[in-house]
Amino acid sequence: MFKKKPNIKPLSPLKSSDRRRTADQIIADFGIEVPVNPNGDPEDKAAFTVGLTVVRRSLLPENALSARFTTTAGPDLKQVSGTVYVGSHEGTGGEQRILWVKIGQQMYPTVYTLWQNPRIVPLLYTPLYVVEKLQGGADLMTPGIQRGPPFPKKATKGAVVAIASLEAPTVPMSVGTCLIDISSLGSTQGTKGHAVETFHWAGDELWAWSTSSNPGRDPPALIEAWDEQVEGDASLAGRTAAIDIGDKDGGVPLNADPTERSKAEEAQGVDGEDAPSNKDFVDLIDDAFKNAFLFGVRHHMDQNRNQPNFGLDFPLSQSAVMTLLVQPFLPTHTPARAASLQIKKSSWKNLKKFIKYLDKQKVVKCKDRDVNEVVILDIDFKDRQIEAFVPYRLPKKDAATRASANCKPAAPLSAESSVGQKLKVLSLLRPKEKLAPIFHASRADPRGLYTPQELKQHLIAYIESESLVNAKNKRLININPQLADVLLGSSAADNAALSTGTIARDALADRMVQAAAPFHAIIRNDADITDAKPKAGAPPKIQITLETRSGNKTVTKVHGLEPFYIAPQPLADELRKTCAGSTSVDKLQGSSPKAPVMEVLVQGPQKDAILKALEKRGVSKNWVEIVDKTKGKKK
Repeated sequence: MFKKKPNIKPLSPLKSSDRRRTADQIIADFGIEVPVNPNGDPEDKAAFTVGLTVVRRSLLPENALSARFTTTAGPDLKQVSGTVYVGSHEGTGGEQRILWVKIGQQMYPTVYTLWQNPRIVPLLYTPLYVVEKLQGGADLMTPGIQRGPPFPKKATKGAVVAIASLEAPTVPMSVGTCLIDISSLGSTQGTKGHAVETFHWAGDELWAWSTSSNPGRDPPALIEAWDEQVEGDASLAGRTAAIDIGDKDGGVPLNADPTERSKAEEAQGVDGEDAPSNKDFVDLIDDAFKNAFLFGVRHHMDQNRNQPNFGLDFPLSQSAVMTLLVQPFLPTHTPARAASLQIKKSSWKNLKKFIKYLDKQKVVKCKDRDVNEVVILDIDFKDRQIEAFVPYRLPKKDAATRASANCKPAAPLSAESSVGQKLKVLSLLRPKEKLAPIFHASRADPRGLYTPQELKQHLIAYIESESLVNAKNKRLININPQLADVLLGSSAADNAALSTGTIARDALADRMVQAAAPFHAIIRNDADITDAKPKAGAPPKIQITLETRSGNKTVTKVHGLEPFYIAPQPLADELRKTCAGSTSVDKLQGSSPKAPVMEVLVQGPQKDAILKALEKRGVSKNWVEIVDKTKGKKK
């Protein structure tokens, strides 16, 4: 629903009575249990009141604000209005985010609320590639629901549910409403139709909004309390659930039925007497994660020899450790192997304890950031374990992407990686078919991509192989029938050259370039041209347009950012702060619905501010076109 930024009116503090009443309504609507002392008197009203206060503050903090909003939804752009509740949870740095949205009588939690309050709604699972579709606004189809049956009992028609990926099953990434009774489904195979209507997701405008204009927060790498969803347990008191070694994702109970045991062993890629014990299995996972970390450190040392700290920006958060140093180096060669290599199945159970273990091994130096997270302050790059590590074969990139067990969503989130990037724009040429005979002399690919200089070199090779250099003047080339046919036309200059039988070497090289189709490639950082996919046409330009609206009000628009690896929303967020004015991101009028071009609009004549922001992202002024419609002429 929130692809487009909602119009949120000024925030106002929520009265204590209104906050308590709203929180109580949430507790009632979602059936949230109030924690009480299990050893105390169940009739003790004081204990109940304390527990109720804790739940209220967790759901709707005391610093909560509220505001009315309007937006449009659906293909017919129906007007929708409601109320947003804004606040900040403890341990999040005090930054205020949208925590709840109320439309009509229905309250919806945002992902920020779900990350802080596990199990308040049923959690459904689907593959990562489906989650990426949901993050574009698509609904969840019935065949996409996995890890069941049975499905959560509370996932009935009309219920609010959360959705996580199979690859990161402890981190809800989307919120929606059940269109069918999912709890009663006996199977999803062979079924059709929509199951969950998507309301909000990590990456939309609700997620991106903040009082400080900062981009949205990245999801945690792991939320332990979502780890094992216990049917019927929606209490905030029971946030630490025991790991069941007989769950669907991994191990088998030692007293399991032999048939069930063999099926689980087969799923993990082992069977019969060769199957490792549970302890051996955990040891294997521990070794895999530790080796992946050592591999990741060695990789950065080898690839970034000349950079400070080998390209690692300390302190490293838990999510950065997983994304940069662990996940890409896990040996996930098969889906079964990928399913088993999850941090929750290790002896550490979570990433925080894994980093603490590395600190005890003196491989890293870490520090607690808050109750739930630890950061790496430094890595001992001369540690004997790192120096002695021998790299192993990794799965192919495409296979690793499909089988990745703990990777984060591919959808772009908060951190804008374009700041500080280095860009190189290459103009390339593809020879037309008629030029093929010229390339035979140098045995080059007649349909390859070449720079203008490389094309000229192939022409020189052909001239030398045919001995076409004029004996009297080496700057002239004798025209043979093949050159006349493929490079010369009917212009006056070409007719004059044909009449004399010679043509200047430089003029002939220009004809060679003109007879090739233009292509381009934009190379980022240290990438090689072989890693790029050149596109037809001349290199694009970012266009900055100044125009007048509402009489004498000037706005500045910029589009064409995507080819230069620049995400429009983070740029808009930065310009909002830099220019001290409102900004917006919307689809460029006339762009393709399948591949929309996004346009950033900034209030005021902000050409220079945009140029400066683009320069921070590696964009040269020569790659920018400025159109000033306020004066009716180009600049």
